Amino acid sequence: MKLRRLSTRDARFDAKLAALTRYDAAQDPKVQKTVRSILADVRRRGDAAVRAYTRKFDGVSPRDFSLENRLAAIPREQSDALRAAHSRIKAFHEKQLQQSWEFTEADGTRLGQRVTPLARVGLYVPGGKAAYPSSVLMNAVPAKVAGVDELVMVSPNPNALVLAAAALAGVDRVIGIGGAQAIGALAYGTKRIPRVDKIVGPGNAYVAEAKRQVFGEVGIDMVAGPSEILVIGDGSAPADWIAMDLFSQAEHDESAQAILLSPNSEYLDAVAASIGRLIDEMPRKQVIAASLKNRGALILTRDLGEACEVANRIAPEHLELAVQDAEKYFAKLRSVGAIFLGPWSSEAIGDYCAGPNHVLPTAGTARFSSPLGVYDFQKRTSVIAVSKDAAVKLGRIAATLAQGEGLPAHQRAAEMRMK
Repeated sequence: MKLRRLSTRDARFDAKLAALTRYDAAQDPKVQKTVRSILADVRRRGDAAVRAYTRKFDGVSPRDFSLENRLAAIPREQSDALRAAHSRIKAFHEKQLQQSWEFTEADGTRLGQRVTPLARVGLYVPGGKAAYPSSVLMNAVPAKVAGVDELVMVSPNPNALVLAAAALAGVDRVIGIGGAQAIGALAYGTKRIPRVDKIVGPGNAYVAEAKRQVFGEVGIDMVAGPSEILVIGDGSAPADWIAMDLFSQAEHDESAQAILLSPNSEYLDAVAASIGRLIDEMPRKQVIAASLKNRGALILTRDLGEACEVANRIAPEHLELAVQDAEKYFAKLRSVGAIFLGPWSSEAIGDYCAGPNHVLPTAGTARFSSPLGVYDFQKRTSVIAVSKDAAVKLGRIAATLAQGEGLPAHQRAAEMRMK
């Protein structure tokens, strides 16, 4: 197959890059309308609405799944892999745990920040072919490390591997529901399903739209776009490796994005040849081909430094720095969800077991967003205990500023304590 080829020397490169990387996050009005109707019905009728939509869309009735002995029910090789991945993911996220802190000023005023976990979190897990046990670990482990009291997982038809991952990660309850109705149930609460403080986890267009619409009632992790990989290569990594790394994201769906940046035109040719040769071996060939045709590209840059500049403009979800001196260019990369340093660091390892979270900002949001982590399941509360002496000094400052803002009640509240 023939891939799109771009060059930074092209006078129209900026426009072509913008067109290539732009992702229209606008939702289908029909999806919006359908989701709005489902959410309103769930809010009004509760469990009855959830049952009706679950039977209609998923062909099943809502039920609770027991997590007892789930690890023993899967092949030993799979349970060992889950345990190894869980151990690494947990060890990494324990480093992120934030602690409360305080300090006392000379006049006795005590200030600080109290860090507490969310009380209850909802985890959405797609069912059927789109069920990913790795995503269960990546969402559930940081929540449990943060100290979340109750983690409620919803999935319309969880398979054995997903249930084993849930058991290992410490999920407290698994309910067999999915779609927008599951998001509504978690956001509003029903007699059977408890209301949560935050909803995390991936889903289809209806689930993503439902999360968007309930935000404010509850917190959400993000509304993610299609998966992305950007590779910066100098020609030192085998072309077949890079081709397969590009496939690893392209196989997710037709809207996924896979881009290679290199100052070596012969290397771009070699990777293109590998893609053409290897794609016929891929079970998901049709999806990969559509993804590469729609949003894939091989981009020739003047040098590796310029490649880093282009990468920062794109702000990709995953970036592989497949060059000999990765550390030299590491510092130049600012806007990336996850960076994989050196040719041995395949993005696939990051997806499953390296340790850092694979829930990452997409669609250019790595410019201002971060990977999912323990901090997403903790709240920070300011602590202010003003001493009698400080009430005079600080009250004078507050009263002056309140007067300037035309807020007399603020001013008087401060001044009363000054007397």
